[in-house]
Amino acid sequence: MSSALTGLFPHPIVQAPMAGGVSLPQLAAAVSEAGGLGFLAAGYKTADGMYQEIKQLRGLTNRPFGVNVFVSQTEHPGAGAGTTAAAGAAPLDAGAVEMYAQQLAGEAAWYETELGDPDSGRDDGYDAKLAVLLDDPVPVVSFHFGVPGREVIDSLHRAGTFTMVTATTAEEARAVERAGADAVIAQGVEAGGHQGTHRDLPENDGSGIGLLSLVARIRESVGIPVVAAGGLMRGGQIAAVLAAGASAAQLGTAFLATPESGAHPLHKQALTNPLFARTELTRAFSGRPARALVNRFLREHGPYAPAAYPEVHHLTAPLRKAAAKAGDAQGMALWAGQGHRMARELPAGRLVEVLVAELAQAGTALSELAVRGGDWR
Repeated sequence: MSSALTGLFPHPIVQAPMAGGVSLPQLAAAVSEAGGLGFLAAGYKTADGMYQEIKQLRGLTNRPFGVNVFVSQTEHPGAGAGTTAAAGAAPLDAGAVEMYAQQLAGEAAWYETELGDPDSGRDDGYDAKLAVLLDDPVPVVSFHFGVPGREVIDSLHRAGTFTMVTATTAEEARAVERAGADAVIAQGVEAGGHQGTHRDLPENDGSGIGLLSLVARIRESVGIPVVAAGGLMRGGQIAAVLAAGASAAQLGTAFLATPESGAHPLHKQALTNPLFARTELTRAFSGRPARALVNRFLREHGPYAPAAYPEVHHLTAPLRKAAAKAGDAQGMALWAGQGHRMARELPAGRLVEVLVAELAQAGTALSELAVRGGDWR
């Protein structure tokens, strides 16, 4: 199974799918052409929008690539082997969403815009996107926010697609394996953007596991390959997760600053701007825990944001768009992993080359250490 994964791309480097317009076809193509695995992000797009990006990417590269899909957040009572196993959101508190909307009224007035409609939908076009991916298969499909039903995984397998699902605990990884997925993406708490927890329960906030510990736990819990994700910015870190048992490493923030990334210029600049010194997991922008650079919006609203995804995402979308248009990074969702200060403004293909060289150097150093019998002096 590990060879089925690593056989898709020469180097153990996966470009994380970053929703919201960051993971452009140009970025995925550059990574795949350099020997990594490029990814498109279907989240927040229509099924047709996803399909158009797939067509564009195919025109840029003949190498394997992946598409990431958000598992529907619609509740499925009694979900079992034949239904979506996500359904992991806490019961929606409409009153809490309304209170949060009232708190954000001042933001709407400041940016001269209206708040979004929190009831804009919970399934993100899930079924329609799956239909496209089954009708015109891609090499790899990954899932975030839960485990698809066994029949979804099986149908993708019949179409010749390799499947991966994010997990943030060993228990979630076992659920991924039971569903029949080909690999599990072990997402450490260091990761930027949304945590891919299968059940979004407020009582679990702050209980995330660091990547190295998570990879080791998951590696001992399942028999399928593990892809490590979370705060990875250097080839030496990739070597560390490979040594811990991962088959490949998934990097997001590292590719955020590349010219092929669709991130807003202010977002790219903020990664290394001393004004944004740290990251924090917050519900402020979407209602679900996601790691972002700490800015004014996060500080002022994070403590009061309810556990309501994607309702809060829809609610704040016009605010975030208006802040970006106004050139105000203090009102934007600046998703970033804990390693953001190590971001490098390199073309994506060149970044893959540098990471591969660093990985080789780290491997050589480890080999020399082993020859010396562990004498590191």
